[in-house]
Amino acid sequence: MLWGFSAKGTGQLHRIKGMMDGAMYRQILGENLLPSARALKMGRGWVFQHDNDPKHTAKATKEWLKKKHIKVLEWPSLSPDLNPIENLWRELKVRVAKRQPRNLNDLEKICKEEWDKIPPEMCANLVANYKKRLTSVCQQGF
Repeated sequence: MLWGFSAKGTGQLHRIKGMMDGAMYRQILGENLLPSARALKMGRGWVFQHDNDPKHTAKATKEWLKKKHIKVLEWPSLSPDLNPIENLWRELKVRVAKRQPRNLNDLEKICKEEWDKIPPEMCANLVANYKKRLTSVCQQGF
């Protein structure tokens, strides 16, 4: 599964079947990134953040993002603890575990249902606290 969120709520959750390569990543972005931004009424000026996975930093991916005029946040390597989406993944895992999916189809259905139930206020709070996280890391000398 893959997707993201903004201060306005969660984007579309997408199931990845098999191994994802750069071409698949760009296809998923094409099918989900801008539609999610529009659905969340994000307007202009938003910044996209993804980690430094080779699929994300590949020349073809960077060119795709540039062609679509998508601004990308520079991201430090090996820093998943800074990424606010990790909090949402934890929230999703807790919610899904309570529903005890019995098979892969059930798991996918429940993941999507629970992802859609995550309140926009939780997303807004994670974004609002993001600056505090970064400031704290900088103050500690990292």
